[in-house]
Amino acid sequence: MIFGRIKPLDAILATAEKKSLHRSLGAFQLTMLGIGAVIGTGIFVLTAEAAQKAGPGMMLSFVIAGFVCAVAALCYAEMSAMVPVSGSAYTYSYAVMGELIAWMVGWALILEYAVAAGAVSVGWSGYVVGLIENAFNMDIPDLLVRGPYDGGVINLPALGIALLVTWLLVIGTRESAIVNAALVCVKVAALTLFIILAVPVMKMENFTPFTPLGFAGVSAAAASIFFAYVGFDAVSTAAEETRNPQRNMPIGLIGSLGICTIFYLLVAAGVIGSVGAQPVSGPGGEALAPGSIELTRQCGAIGDTAVVCSKEALAWTLRSIGWPQIGNLIGLAAGLALPSVILMMMFGQTRIFFVMSRDGLLPQVFSKVHPKYHTPHVITILTGILVALFAAFFPVGKLADISNSGTLFAFAAVSIAVLVLRRTDPTRARPFRTPVIAFTAPVAILGCVYLFWSLGHETKMMFAGWAAIGLVVYFLYSRNHSFVGRGIIDVHEDDADVPPQPVPPLPGAHTPGGSDA
Repeated sequence: MIFGRIKPLDAILATAEKKSLHRSLGAFQLTMLGIGAVIGTGIFVLTAEAAQKAGPGMMLSFVIAGFVCAVAALCYAEMSAMVPVSGSAYTYSYAVMGELIAWMVGWALILEYAVAAGAVSVGWSGYVVGLIENAFNMDIPDLLVRGPYDGGVINLPALGIALLVTWLLVIGTRESAIVNAALVCVKVAALTLFIILAVPVMKMENFTPFTPLGFAGVSAAAASIFFAYVGFDAVSTAAEETRNPQRNMPIGLIGSLGICTIFYLLVAAGVIGSVGAQPVSGPGGEALAPGSIELTRQCGAIGDTAVVCSKEALAWTLRSIGWPQIGNLIGLAAGLALPSVILMMMFGQTRIFFVMSRDGLLPQVFSKVHPKYHTPHVITILTGILVALFAAFFPVGKLADISNSGTLFAFAAVSIAVLVLRRTDPTRARPFRTPVIAFTAPVAILGCVYLFWSLGHETKMMFAGWAAIGLVVYFLYSRNHSFVGRGIIDVHEDDADVPPQPVPPLPGAHTPGGSDA
């Protein structure tokens, strides 16, 4: 039976016991960790997308997405505290629901990490191109900085940054926790400065009509904006280092997501109130899809006078309200900080691929380690090529939506796994127990389904196609080569040569192999 192929939980826990981490994190440290992991890319690059889908109603979208993240994170926290090894939702699913579900979750996580890295690359391109054009008073042809879906031919800056990050990963250059903390401060400082300058000049008339495209538009924007919260699972995985996790984990998770949501609402209010955020319609009054050629043409016709037409919404807003140099500074902050996010997401991708390869579900060549650089160079290069192609030819909104489809599938699977394990193994020690599981887990599952369903039809079809390819690969290759299927029980999530984690090392944490992520 396919569903009977389960990686024994005891074997995974035996691996976890090899590393003993000091329980040093309190509620405040967890909250700060969450804010650092969450705030960043999404708010910089998706504000214009959200405005085109929901108008001022995108403020509601931030609240909906934040709530779904909160309940999903509480479920995630129970699994990560019980099974404190790397491998993320893939490992949890393998231990509870079997190999096929684990394979599909791992396959979906490829969308989460690789496509998300592509989306951030495109977002970085928008800010850097805008900074260059405004600082040096020049015009870079759209053909070279936009993909074919977006009115251009190829996004060369996005392609370049993806390949540069790939090269850094292959030679083994890693961010230190100090550098990452500094970049988090840069992002938070830039957004704080934006709020200080934009909120005081708000005009209430810019908030009407509040939902020009109805609640369907708010839901569609929430499904996209979910991307702005990705990273919250960094808090969940810190359960094994937390003092009194039953008390501190909910405070850290809900606290960090609550603060980030307020931050996002203030930024959104600053954009809407200062320059307006009504969707741009076609010549016949029809709604135009974000990132479409039709929207690009219409923006050209109106002279890029709407925030939804901008590839660097926050910098554009500040320039529009009389702060051109501060707008350039925001562009510079994004240019400095976003490559570190690409780096972390590609770390995450190589780690998932690496563990799946070690389990026999992918060819063993994927887990080869470079003799000189001691990095998984084969899978890193393959991942880098995929990310670069995504970044070169697709607009940021489409990439973010595709990434969200994979993330939502994975988090729904973890929420189901928590419920299943409560029934099948109720006596097992749980350092953290999801509060009111009978309510929290079903709401998390339904929330993930609701946001998935609110994604565009094209995105859902692409996810279905990706899942179908995954099933074909599984039955043609993975099922026959699986170590668990052949009776070999190995747990590789914490091997010494596993790639670094997708988030920086937690305070006091030991990263396998002595390296810093």
